Amino acid sequence: MKEFPDLYKYEKSLKKEGYLKIAGCDEAGRGSLIGPVYASAVILNPLNHIEGINDSKKLTAKQREKLYKEIKEKALSYAVERIEAEEIDRINIYEASRKAMEKAVLSLKEKPDFILTDAMPLKDQNIPFLSLIHGDALSASIGAASILAKVERDHYLIELDKIYPLYHLKDNKGYATASHKEALKKYGITPLHRKTYRPVKEIIQKQISLDI
Repeated sequence: MKEFPDLYKYEKSLKKEGYLKIAGCDEAGRGSLIGPVYASAVILNPLNHIEGINDSKKLTAKQREKLYKEIKEKALSYAVERIEAEEIDRINIYEASRKAMEKAVLSLKEKPDFILTDAMPLKDQNIPFLSLIHGDALSASIGAASILAKVERDHYLIELDKIYPLYHLKDNKGYATASHKEALKKYGITPLHRKTYRPVKEIIQKQISLDI
């Protein structure tokens, strides 16, 4: 029989060390060609268990929506922040993802005494942290954060699709799918596209060469 990881393993271990408010932190939209990168921080309530939390990418949209509501109802504290495309182009996506996570932690109403992140070392926090590779599949707190960030960003892209319907954003969520890249070639870029990302940059360079 296949064994599944105990997603509360890290939280249980930290609790034994005396940490009571453990925040999980993760981002969504790092690979997208358009719009902000989102990040969330979540402090789960150990007395109010949530069943089914996992890496948001391993869940269906319906499962994510259900858990999104449940996490917001049951968590001790949660926050979602974002960094816009213009700033992503200015400081790069890695630093933008880190900044979004740090903003999310600072926005928590309850101050955490320990932070678990998904493969991201934090800079400006006077709080101990542990960066876990594939942390959203190893820690319930990080998994919860991944769900909130993913669902919030998906909601944004669904609304953005109403403004830019030619790019099918509600279906591709801004990622470099064949349909999105084809739309870029046909209609050009929007003000919200990330200009330092290769498929977008190539369209810009092609337009510049045509204008010369």
